[in-house]
Amino acid sequence: MRETFLPYNLPEVGDDEAEAVLQTIRSRWITRGPLTGQFEEALSEYLGGARVVALSSCTAGLHLALLAAGIGPGDEVITTPYTFAASVNVIMHVGATPVLADIEEDTGNLDPNLAEAAITSRTRAIMPVHFAGHPADMEAFNELRDRYGVRIVEDGAHALASASQGRKVGTFGNLTAFSFYATKNLTTGEGGALVVPEAEMADRIRVLSLHGLSQNAWNRYSQKGSWHYDVKAPGFKFNMTDIEAAMGLRQLNKLDAMQNRRTALADRLSRGLAGLPVVLPTARPGVSHAWHLYPLRLRLDQLDGDRSQLIEALQDRNIGTSVHFIPIHFHSYYQSRMGWKRGQFPRAEAFFEAEVSLPLYPAMSFSDADDVAAAVRDVLTPWLR
Repeated sequence: MRETFLPYNLPEVGDDEAEAVLQTIRSRWITRGPLTGQFEEALSEYLGGARVVALSSCTAGLHLALLAAGIGPGDEVITTPYTFAASVNVIMHVGATPVLADIEEDTGNLDPNLAEAAITSRTRAIMPVHFAGHPADMEAFNELRDRYGVRIVEDGAHALASASQGRKVGTFGNLTAFSFYATKNLTTGEGGALVVPEAEMADRIRVLSLHGLSQNAWNRYSQKGSWHYDVKAPGFKFNMTDIEAAMGLRQLNKLDAMQNRRTALADRLSRGLAGLPVVLPTARPGVSHAWHLYPLRLRLDQLDGDRSQLIEALQDRNIGTSVHFIPIHFHSYYQSRMGWKRGQFPRAEAFFEAEVSLPLYPAMSFSDADDVAAAVRDVLTPWLR
């Protein structure tokens, strides 16, 4: 048993990020400014030249994506029940109606066939979520986009560095939002970005992200700026700051190394857990998994214990865990507002009931991964039927 507690997640930040933030503070320009623009350029280069707008969160990106695509009251947007609340909330924020379709049993991602079955004359967009860092089947979703004339808005909160058939998430020609929250593979503390295929739409999103103003603060207050601005639309306060961008630039420099570490740790966990009555996370052929999460699933029919008991037992053994996610249709607000009920999406429900997310982050050692696997084995072995 471990002598010290292993947290479920710790961000990989250090002296580089601290120095970058300190330099930014000393510059006295701490809101959106030149560093945010540099971060957008660097992220664009990482994504092969994709057009990028840096924002305050992935949620902001999804919200602005729907608005800029003209989606609103009377429209339907199809998404997954197996996601965080933000995916559904933004659909409701623009006045549209969220429609849920069930997931693939192996990846936990929205099933393209079930999404197609949910399409109606009111469907304007489909929002696949790249769960845990495993990319959704974008070839299938892009086929639906082209066949039905709907928008695909990708929730890539887990998926920076994910790829399918050699193409990174964010390069499939769709509006794609990324998260840089504290637990993500690249963090700016808070923050996000939106990939925008069309130049005109990107310009509109930039305006909407800062109160609808025609000029941001850097363009107004820097030496070559002008005080004058016009309000083009009733926008939002969704911009990234230079403090966040300073962190992001340093994080982007080491993203490949951090991804290699995550992949090695995930492999170590999988080898340590092999042979137990569990379902290990999948990585389909041709996929580069970002390993944002390590979602282990219990084979409950082979055990005399459940997920809650495992979480408690691991806590007692100084191992932190989490659960991803409580299905959307389990929450009281959506049940009341949308009429969704338990039993409607059996795949998502079965995935949830069996799932526990184990620690997986670059600051872990291989010894930490071994401790996690050994603790799970220690708990489950007496439960074998």
